[in-house]
Amino acid sequence: MERTYKFKLYPKRKQVEVLDRTLMLCRHLYNDALEERIMAYKMAGKTLNQYEQSRELVQVKTENPEYMELYSHSLQDVLKRLDKAYRAFFRRVKNGETAGFPRFKGRNRFNSITYDGYGFRLRENGNLYATGIGTIRMFRHREIEGTPKTCIIKRDRVGDWWASISVALPDVPKLQSKTAIGVDVGLEQLAKVTDGTTIMPPKFLRASEEKIKILQRRKDRKVKGSQNRRKCVRRLAKAYRKVERQRDDYLHKASRALSQKADTIVFENLQIKNMVKNHHLAKSISDAGWGKLMQYTEYKAAEAGRSVVFVNANGTSQICSRCGEWVQKSLSERKHRCPNCGFSADRDYNAALNILGRLPSDRGELIKTPAEMLPPQLSEGGCV
Repeated sequence: MERTYKFKLYPKRKQVEVLDRTLMLCRHLYNDALEERIMAYKMAGKTLNQYEQSRELVQVKTENPEYMELYSHSLQDVLKRLDKAYRAFFRRVKNGETAGFPRFKGRNRFNSITYDGYGFRLRENGNLYATGIGTIRMFRHREIEGTPKTCIIKRDRVGDWWASISVALPDVPKLQSKTAIGVDVGLEQLAKVTDGTTIMPPKFLRASEEKIKILQRRKDRKVKGSQNRRKCVRRLAKAYRKVERQRDDYLHKASRALSQKADTIVFENLQIKNMVKNHHLAKSISDAGWGKLMQYTEYKAAEAGRSVVFVNANGTSQICSRCGEWVQKSLSERKHRCPNCGFSADRDYNAALNILGRLPSDRGELIKTPAEMLPPQLSEGGCV
């Protein structure tokens, strides 16, 4: 099992210059390798791969001595990224999706450096040593458990530096599943759980929308390329980063609560990328953070020996959880009323019961909450 720790870095001015230069050289290598692939295909109809280009790194260093300053694994990782972009391109072509060809990286489009386990060290005083850069002051706000494997030094859009350290941990044995809950995610309610719990959406983007609009208008009034415009861009990036941090903090707490409720947590397998194509709901869906909630719950449950299961999402809001009758409802209808069996409940709660009911039977004997055992307030559509 792997876990990633993220810490803020405070490099000195000279170290920032070295980091910026490293990013520039890595970006140039990426663009040169991409151009080489394009020319090889045009001239000889040949598609180069990562290993063929990696073997040329010795010659590249000989012809360009500035690359000798960089850690070898960091250069190899650049070629690995390009290969990953190519493989993703061909996968999209094969699946008939919109296939954007790998593009050249402009300034500010390449913002991270990767080190393997031999290229960095964690000092006892909490600082980070990286090959070619030296010891960088790091705010290690929590202890690191496990064996460090990789470290990614990244510059965010505001200009701050961060270290993401991945460690290997022993796998946690799976608990015998005795309890299970179903979770339905939505917009009016971020999550509705079959045990009656309701998690409301934070809507941090909506709360900061007016401030962001003001900053956006100020930026647009500045002359492109000017120092004042760059300052406005930085302020706007800070505003967006604050919203992102607020959302992540809220979702981490919500996912922790969900992961501790049962041995098995059941979500519906949503195609969120397709759902945000609806321009009427895209902003609300993105602000809710459904994907992150599921992702955080999944890894937190794995750390506790629990499991997260994703089931088919088709019709969970339309089917009656008690009798299975199809009850057509529009998005504006927030209550489920079945004309066949008379069952009435909150729309999202009914969907959560259907999600739980689609849990595969091979998961073993699980304690579930059938619709017949609902508390009176839930059977009437109330929220706890």
